Amino acid sequence: MKLMKLAIIIPVHNAEKYLERCIESVLTSIRGMRAKIIILNDGSMDNSWEIMTRYKLKYPEKLEIYNRPQGGAGAIRNYGAELASMDKAKYIWFVDADDEVTPDSVRKLLEKAKETKADIVMMGAKRIYLDGTDSYLSAVDSASPDYKSRFVRYGMGPWQVIIKRAWWEKNGFRFREGIIQEDMELMSSLILYTDKYASVDEALYYYYETPESVLHKSEFSPHVFDIFPALEGLRKRFKEAGAEQKFYPELEWFFIWNLLIDSAKDFAKFPEAKEGFRRSREMLKNYFPNWRHNKFLRAKPLKLKILVRLNYYK
Repeated sequence: MKLMKLAIIIPVHNAEKYLERCIESVLTSIRGMRAKIIILNDGSMDNSWEIMTRYKLKYPEKLEIYNRPQGGAGAIRNYGAELASMDKAKYIWFVDADDEVTPDSVRKLLEKAKETKADIVMMGAKRIYLDGTDSYLSAVDSASPDYKSRFVRYGMGPWQVIIKRAWWEKNGFRFREGIIQEDMELMSSLILYTDKYASVDEALYYYYETPESVLHKSEFSPHVFDIFPALEGLRKRFKEAGAEQKFYPELEWFFIWNLLIDSAKDFAKFPEAKEGFRRSREMLKNYFPNWRHNKFLRAKPLKLKILVRLNYYK
C-alpha cells in the first residue's frame, strides 16, 4: 500500500458561511492525487459540523472528520498533525476553513516537493480584502542567496507552506496553545532547521479577510495582547537554535513591523488596548534598543518610517 502523500488539515470554528467553498476547492485540488482531507471541528456553535458530516457521507474515502471541544487554532492544528502522523502522510498542509485553494495547487506543490526533496515548500497567495480588492503575497524565492533572511522577516501563515511530516516531528514542532498568534511564534523559525527549502511563486491559495477573523475583530478582546508572548516565544526559538545573532536585523525588523505597524492598528482602535503601545516600547527597549537604525527599516519609504516613530511614542 502506497503511503499517503499529503494530509490537508482544516481547522473549523463557526465557519458555516465559507466552509463549503473551502471543501469544494480542496476536493477539486486532490482529484487524482494521493491526498486526504482531515477536517477538525473546534467547538463550533453554528452548522459547521452538519456541513462536515454531509461531505463525509458523500466522500467517505477522501475525508476524515473529528468533533472536538473548542481549544483554539493551535491545539486543533497540533491534533491534526498527530492524525496525519497516524495516517503516515508524507506532507501536511494547514488550510483555513474560510479560504480556498486553486485546482492545480496540490499537483504543483507535490511535484515541487518530489523534485527538490524539500522539507518546506512555500507558495504564493492572493489576499482578498473585505472590499473585494486583492493583492499578491509572493513566495520567498528559494533561488535567492538570502532566502533564509527573507523567510525570517517575511512572516507567513501556516497555510502558505506544505511541510514534510517526518521533519516536523523530528524537530518537535508544535503550535503554542491558548493564544491567537500561535503561528507567528513558530513559522518564521522553521527555516533555521533545514536547508531543504523550495518555492512555487504562483497564487495557489486564496486568503480571504472576513469580519469573523480573530485578527480583525470589531470589539476588544484581551487576545490583542497575544502578540507579546508570541514574539517572546519566537525570540526564544532563535536563541535555542543559536541563530539570534546571525538573524538579528531580520528578527529586529520582524518585531518592529508587528509591534509598531500591524498590532499598533488594534492598540489604537480600542481604548482598552492602548497599553499595548507602552508594552511595545518596553519590549523594543529590552531586546532591540537600537531598532531605529535597523537596515530594513532604513530602506523603507519616509512615510512608513514616520508612522513607526509616531506609534513608538504614543
